[in-house]
Amino acid sequence: GTESPEESLAEDADSTEQEETGMRISVKSEQYEIIYELNDSTAANELYAQLPFTTEVEPFSNNEMTFYPEKLDVTDTPLSGGETGSLSYYEPWGDVVMFYAPCAPNSSLYELGTVVSGAEHIQNLSGTITVSAVEERSGL
Repeated sequence: GTESPEESLAEDADSTEQEETGMRISVKSEQYEIIYELNDSTAANELYAQLPFTTEVEPFSNNEMTFYPEKLDVTDTPLSGGETGSLSYYEPWGDVVMFYAPCAPNSSLYELGTVVSGAEHIQNLSGTITVSAVEERSGL
């Protein structure tokens, strides 16, 4: 990155929630749509830059749905806590993970964002999904 470490730390310290910030993405199957708010990490910005794309969603274990974007750079990307509703990136496999039940955090799992709507539908996703940017037009 071009910004100094001091700057990014200062941003993190100011954790007041500002509604107008934020890149939101939609993960949509034929029947369901889940909206995530991305963080401002390198990996999240790279994912956002790839949108929109269509891919297959793949269930994994009993707590997550996954899909594969192009490889993301995890520099300056926070580790994920594996919480329900978190959007994470598992760096060794290069998959984006949508948790619908908690998972044990590990040093290769990075946080991309958090679900803002449709969390109850994550486990119902199947088949082809479209991942796209959500335009913030309305004052939610």
